[in-house]
Amino acid sequence: LTFLALGTHFGKVFLLDIQGNLTQKFEISPVKINQISLDESGEHMGICSEDGKVQVFGLYTREGFHENFDCPVKVIYVRGGILIYSLLLYEKNWLNRWKTSTLHEGEGTITNVQWRANLIAWANNMGVKIYDISTKQRITNVLRDNVSLRPDMYPCSLCWKDNSTLIIGWGSSIKICVVKERGHTELRDLPSRYVEIVSAFETEFFISGLAPLADQLVTLYFVKENSDHMEEFRARPCLDIIQPLPEGYEEISSDALTVRNFQENECRDYRLEHSEGESLYYIISPKDIVVAKERDQDDHIDWLLDKKKYEVGVIIIQSSRLHKIGMAYINHLVEKGDYDTAARKCQKVLGKNMELWENEVYRFKTIGQLKAISQYLPRGDLRLRPAIYEMILHEFLKSDYEGFATLIREWPGELYNNMTIVQAVTDHLKKDPMNSTLLTTLAELYTYDQRYDRALEIYLRLRHKDVYQLIHKHDLFSSIEDKIVLLMDFDKEKAVDMLLDNEDKILIDRVVEELRDRPELLHIYLHKLFKRDHHKGQRYHERQIGLYAEYDRPNLLPFLRDSIHCPLEKVLRHFQNCRMGNCRRALQMIMEELEDVDKAIEFAKEQDDAELWEDLISYSIDKPPFITGLLNNIGTHVDPILLIHRIKEGMEIPNLRDSLVKILQDYNLQILLREGCKKILVADSLSLLQKMHRTQMRGVRVDEENICESCHASILPSDMAQNFSVVVFHCRHMFHKECLPSPGTIPGVQFCNICSAKRRGPGSGILEMKK
Repeated sequence: LTFLALGTHFGKVFLLDIQGNLTQKFEISPVKINQISLDESGEHMGICSEDGKVQVFGLYTREGFHENFDCPVKVIYVRGGILIYSLLLYEKNWLNRWKTSTLHEGEGTITNVQWRANLIAWANNMGVKIYDISTKQRITNVLRDNVSLRPDMYPCSLCWKDNSTLIIGWGSSIKICVVKERGHTELRDLPSRYVEIVSAFETEFFISGLAPLADQLVTLYFVKENSDHMEEFRARPCLDIIQPLPEGYEEISSDALTVRNFQENECRDYRLEHSEGESLYYIISPKDIVVAKERDQDDHIDWLLDKKKYEVGVIIIQSSRLHKIGMAYINHLVEKGDYDTAARKCQKVLGKNMELWENEVYRFKTIGQLKAISQYLPRGDLRLRPAIYEMILHEFLKSDYEGFATLIREWPGELYNNMTIVQAVTDHLKKDPMNSTLLTTLAELYTYDQRYDRALEIYLRLRHKDVYQLIHKHDLFSSIEDKIVLLMDFDKEKAVDMLLDNEDKILIDRVVEELRDRPELLHIYLHKLFKRDHHKGQRYHERQIGLYAEYDRPNLLPFLRDSIHCPLEKVLRHFQNCRMGNCRRALQMIMEELEDVDKAIEFAKEQDDAELWEDLISYSIDKPPFITGLLNNIGTHVDPILLIHRIKEGMEIPNLRDSLVKILQDYNLQILLREGCKKILVADSLSLLQKMHRTQMRGVRVDEENICESCHASILPSDMAQNFSVVVFHCRHMFHKECLPSPGTIPGVQFCNICSAKRRGPGSGILEMKK
């Protein structure tokens, strides 16, 4: 932080350096300035005032934005070309124009807005809302606890500790909220994130401001009138460091601040601001600004000397001298040109001093060696400002795509503004749209930003091996319904296994619909589905017959044997159609390409199919040589009259007379053959009838070992003196007469039920035994 921006009740804005010296002055409005906001880089400032004016302008450029509203604007927040006031989101597009969208309205005055990464938190009279800008969903609403306090007198204090932890101070209560990812099983129609309140407690004071300090909190508060604090502390603002606990807090330190006119001030008259990444805290009152910072080494040494702990003081002073020696060594290495060694020594010499780190980074930038120091930058508990990391990423993006990709993989996403880097990569891809390194890196950035659908599209385009892991990890099955063909073109086996393992998320019918234009892929999917379960895809079994015949004939017979949902009549009809189609193609090739009528006639004779003969006649009817060949050979297979009737009048046909004579001779020969066959058939039929009659006239042995085929009792009664009636069929099945059903439609003729049911032909009764 290099300057402070202050707004006054008289509509003026002053820029001061950190010593309080005036550097710049702006005449904004004749009425009160409500809020000032600076972006992360400190290059753009947004101002809103009581008369409804909103201004955003560059401190070092002429770029600006102006808007007037019909009511006072209480809150403004500027970030990376995006501003929010009264929960209107203004985004600057690539044409440098502003796009407006409303995030929230209708619940009163918005009193505070804080933005971190993809999360926006704001407070109004009802409570605190959190909005996820990446998914465009509101995550939660944290209600105000003490509704008896006037929100304009006791405003809400908001601050982000990190990218997912929001601290809320309102009235006398403090809440620490953590934004977490929701499990895949919980999603349904809910937002992908939710908020868990990990700590909530009441204090003995009214909160004027909050700021994080490692795992502790810095609180600026206004003492309650009924507090037990000492009298001289009651009307003074206090700055405390507290340790939050799940249901309470522990006070670490407390300081009462004396500011001008403190007796006249109220809770809303104080504010606490802090510079992220630096241990500087600014307490703002109507008349004074107080700067608070963590005690440094000199303070510590003075304290040790005051406590007469001289030995410890000596050790610390020696350590300080070592630091000076270390900096001298780094300077020597830089002057010598050994930049890598100099950068490596920074880790030990600079330690956790953020200011020294940033100074060194800028020095390495000046000498063009940002790449040398990039791999040694702090990325753990100590973190530099996001602008530092972004500067290095931009440097790599200009000249070293591989190095850029390595940093994106190694650096935590919290180190930099993800949206800024995504935009930079997108700009480079406009010049080189097929660069696989940049595309893969962009997919990783989208994944970190939870824009999984964008990452998935890139991975599929690149055929990246991590595409299936991404789908499973983030449950992206709803996003791949229209990308099934791409997935199977990439890896058929993995794609089919994934689809079958998640049938509840991507239905079988949906997959079949997507693969309808790719039958070879549809066969692979349906084949594996059938192997897993013979019944799940039963409605597609008929279609699978053709797919097996076309792409996988060895597995056709096992499929027909195992499937009970495929009617054999349809199977037969399918193959007959296939066979007919193949035969027609073969005949067409013989006639059109070979022009060999004899071979065509020979092929038609082999197939012995009426439709094939019809095709041959239709093709030959305007070709006299073909007609001659047909007349000479057709007589034994097709009625020659069908051909003769279709010959046009006046057509000259070679050897027509000889062909007609041959037809008549063939016809006479057929008549003689039929008469001879008829005589043979009559003689054989008479002989077989006589033989059957003799066989049926023979007796059939019936004894007590035979049983009735209907009731399974012995065919003969135990007492042969009783009257009984038995029917014996020629097939040797026997029945009690009373066990047989009534005769059929032919009077006096009965049939064996067993043989009729087995379709082996009826056996008429040959003997009826009565006694």
